[in-house]
Amino acid sequence: MEDVTYTKGLYTATASVRPVDGGRYQGVVALERDEGDETENTVYEVDSVSASSEEALEEAKALAHRILGEIEL
Repeated sequence: MEDVTYTKGLYTATASVRPVDGGRYQGVVALERDEGDETENTVYEVDSVSASSEEALEEAKALAHRILGEIEL
């Protein structure tokens, strides 16, 4: 499954999926802030797990939108 990347100003949010126990999946968002020679990374996890990787990716994409939406430039 392909990661999905969103950008807002200096911030880049990458939504992806990782497998968890029991054949389920969890959405993950890596948020990167790039200020030239200084980068800051934070990882956010979707609170729930999903039965399919597609569903988990949709949850991660929604989380990425919420995170970027809260950022004020």
